[in-house]
Amino acid sequence: MLFGAVVAAIAILAVACSGPAASPTAQPTGPSMGGMSSNEAGLAPPVKGFYKRGEVQFIHTEASDPQVAGMLTRMMGPQVILVPSLAQAPQSVLATVYVFTNGFKGDGPFGYQRDVFDSVPGDPGYSPLRAIHVAVWQEGPTARELRSAEEVEAAATKGELTVTRSGAVVNMPILAWPGGSR
Repeated sequence: MLFGAVVAAIAILAVACSGPAASPTAQPTGPSMGGMSSNEAGLAPPVKGFYKRGEVQFIHTEASDPQVAGMLTRMMGPQVILVPSLAQAPQSVLATVYVFTNGFKGDGPFGYQRDVFDSVPGDPGYSPLRAIHVAVWQEGPTARELRSAEEVEAAATKGELTVTRSGAVVNMPILAWPGGSR
């Protein structure tokens, strides 16, 4: 049953659920994500996420997958540009972002907690190019808000959630992070 949930979450991320959701954990929630609001100038609005238990602000500018680009455009307002070649970026230039499709309710892209990042500017390995990793809570464990990559990885190691790389790459530059900003 868990395998089916992971496959469904990845498929939903890939096709961006433009119709009614088959499951309440899978449908993007609409224009309110991470406290963002419409920007009259048409600029990408900042979105809130987590890094090492602190808050970050970031934007989505390009995506490798047409359905992901479409979903992010519908959620944010300004167009997220489709750049299929991002999917060909070598792993060495990609950082990780965890996206949750169930569990702790919040203002993340699927109506659950905010995205969790593994690095910010100044960290070794920082890149604005993010490999999307879908995090799905197992049935049974009490879902809680995870605010660091280390917490996500620890929960996955304990079998509380499953993390699967979706194959999509999104350019998500970090604008503000604990102790810094641009």
